[in-house]
Amino acid sequence: MHQDIKPIGVYDQDLDLFESQYIVPDGISYNSYIIFDDKIALIDTVDEHKAEQWRENLTSALPQGKGPDYLIVQHLEPDHASQIEWVMSHYPECCLVCTAVAHKMLPLVAGPVDFGDRIIEVADGDTMSLGKHQLQFLTAPMVHWPEVMMVYDATAKTLFSADGFGRFGNPDPSVPWACEARRYYFNIVGKYGHPVQTVLKKLAGKEIDVIAPLHGPVLEGDLTEYLRLYRTWAAYEVETPGVLVAYASIHGMTAHAAKEMAELLKAAGAPKVSVTDLCRDDQAEAVEDAFRMSHLVVMASTYDSDIFPPMHDFIHHLALKGFRNRRVAIIDNGLWAPAAGRKMRQMFEHMHGITIVEPPLTLHGRMTDADVEQMKTIATNLLAE
Repeated sequence: MHQDIKPIGVYDQDLDLFESQYIVPDGISYNSYIIFDDKIALIDTVDEHKAEQWRENLTSALPQGKGPDYLIVQHLEPDHASQIEWVMSHYPECCLVCTAVAHKMLPLVAGPVDFGDRIIEVADGDTMSLGKHQLQFLTAPMVHWPEVMMVYDATAKTLFSADGFGRFGNPDPSVPWACEARRYYFNIVGKYGHPVQTVLKKLAGKEIDVIAPLHGPVLEGDLTEYLRLYRTWAAYEVETPGVLVAYASIHGMTAHAAKEMAELLKAAGAPKVSVTDLCRDDQAEAVEDAFRMSHLVVMASTYDSDIFPPMHDFIHHLALKGFRNRRVAIIDNGLWAPAAGRKMRQMFEHMHGITIVEPPLTLHGRMTDADVEQMKTIATNLLAE
């Protein structure tokens, strides 16, 4: 990172659930940055429960007797914006820089505080000079809130990417990036692939040596792979050819069939097969794997004339995040009045570009030899393009 830029964020290892739903066993970082120049720019703040540590980082980083000239707000989500009011009151000469949409939303986050003429609205492509450092503001609406912008420092060849290129877990750059970045992307940003593609087009042609996101490590050096993965994810393209077998089993019979299905898929030539137990495995990781792979098999029991809830939640999450352009096979199980298969089909039929592989299969309790033969047919048909 450029010598004039100092990260002052906080690594939160106390948090168990990000956004009260995503398991983060290795915590998450709230990143914040200062650019030192003739004018000092502070980029974003942190989550409220890490405010004290962040304030210490900020005050110890600033020159004696000086405050930031600008607070640049890329994103108003509370994990990045909780200290806006504190900064603006503690440093009365500081001006807040944000988009027009963020300006309108500001009272909802910072409270009914009137910052008067200390707010500078910027539009897409606007620039600001700090002295040596020339900043350009790039609006990024719906990546993943409407007020978001990114900041490109042309002098430092650094992109401050808001939630883009973020990652759950340790901000140490030596920790492999892709797995937790993928889980973060599809569960936080994934629905908004088209806006992400728009931003990537804005970045084309810019010299970028460093990407500084609001979560996770600062990315430096050869950025080719990070950008390639983001383009793949944003376009809803296949990253890993293979099949995810996702199952939700009440008494174990559907689980047994799911494991057999995995073996049949391998025998049919699937290049990779992953199996996830939706009753026990991390839901967010299952969503990530579904987006990552080219094919999906869902297998669930009927429950109260509907879909066993862990499977219903999984498919509902896929729909929320814009799951599309995949081949899906459906297998349900019911001793009497089986309904899960029909209900699962209805959910997938509302998604864009989903091909449901025929024929479906209904198990009636324990898997039989005849069921295995039909599962072989499903495996062959699923992999046939």
